[in-house]
Amino acid sequence: MSLTPAARAMLDQLTAQKIDWSRIGAVEFRQMSAAMAQPADPADGVETRDLEADGVPVRLYRRTEAGDAPEPVLLFLHGGGYIACSIDSHERLCSRLARLAGCTIVSVEYRLAPEHVFPAAVDDAWTALNWLAREAVALGVDPARIAVGGDSAGGTLATVAAIRARDAGGPGLVHQLLIYPGADLVEQTESRRAFAEGYFLDADFSELCLNAYLPRREDRAHPWVSPSRTASLAGLPPATILTAECDPLRDEGRDYGLRLRAAGVAVDGRTYPGMFHGFVSMFGVLPEADAAVADAAAALAQAFGDRA
Repeated sequence: MSLTPAARAMLDQLTAQKIDWSRIGAVEFRQMSAAMAQPADPADGVETRDLEADGVPVRLYRRTEAGDAPEPVLLFLHGGGYIACSIDSHERLCSRLARLAGCTIVSVEYRLAPEHVFPAAVDDAWTALNWLAREAVALGVDPARIAVGGDSAGGTLATVAAIRARDAGGPGLVHQLLIYPGADLVEQTESRRAFAEGYFLDADFSELCLNAYLPRREDRAHPWVSPSRTASLAGLPPATILTAECDPLRDEGRDYGLRLRAAGVAVDGRTYPGMFHGFVSMFGVLPEADAAVADAAAALAQAFGDRA
């Protein structure tokens, strides 16, 4: 297992400045990463509106070519290790998914650690989902075609939102789009050991994030943090799970898919060879990222079409 030449060149560029994670706190890293904002591509033809979902900031993406009929909608939760990134950092990805999948997207600006520890992010995702279901008609979206999704920590939050929706009897969801989600923070998998250093999501950085978000170490086993530890996964919506071959989170994403299948949930699991954690946002540079975004959009379009 090795990175493709293009992925290696990109990773070398991203990690050219070696960071001593023992000397940097979560807030300092967030300030350093503020430059990661990726504005929407005007070619996507998507308009945005900033709204509040019962106190949680969200950004709505709607295609300018969309007609008057209610559109399907994806509630999107960004990655960033629970300490960084924002709706700004993921604007380009949300814009592209909205265009390719033919849907509206609502991206959630959930609260970040260390100022807001677990379960703040989980609760904000849940608040936003319930608001979206309640306000769907007013927003011009179809309440019968709601999906949840996200990347990395956001993928974890999406899984938990789906579990909470099942356990609370709604809102009804048609799909989960999970992009290299964290699914078990307790198990030391082979991929966590193999890619602990030098593959973007270093173990030291992961510990910085988790210590900020989960100051009580025992919370790492909570099902709202490690959804693979949920007692039953039966009755959850179908899932698309995208993982990267050279990613510490690869094995737990795959394992979560296996657990879903064992519980009778339809799963489309795809691993992209030679890619590292975070690669999906690098479409336009890495061909595999373009393929992953297209695959994600196609899965959403199919899920929405099945319920049209």
